[in-house]
Amino acid sequence: MRSRLQAFAQSFGVTGMGSPERLPNTRRALAMAEYARDHDRLDAFREGAMRAHWQENRNLENEADLRAVALGAGLEPDAALAASHDTRFLARVDSAREEANDRGVTGIPTFFFEGIPVVGCQPYEQLEAAARAAGAARRR
Repeated sequence: MRSRLQAFAQSFGVTGMGSPERLPNTRRALAMAEYARDHDRLDAFREGAMRAHWQENRNLENEADLRAVALGAGLEPDAALAASHDTRFLARVDSAREEANDRGVTGIPTFFFEGIPVVGCQPYEQLEAAARAAGAARRR
């Protein structure tokens, strides 16, 4: 699986991709992402968390690693860590997970085109074909 994952990533130009021994419980990191969203730092946080997990082999359950991701995203680390335990942010994560379960999401990412899911990281051409089949037109 690791070699397939790395080859797949390389096909998108992603190099140096690690392969963690196990998948972490990312609920707290996702709560921090919600905090980052509220502070207009979601893209920076998301990018840092992905890089930390997939390229730097960091543990998204570890407070020091989460602190480093928050700091790199321009967030105040103590406040971001506090958000990872805050029931308001955790409730948003749980709500999103519940909605995904209700819609039948079985993998990440999942894109819906006219209610039809395209599951997993797929080549652009496959997403384009699904969008066109759903009636989307190419922008000029």
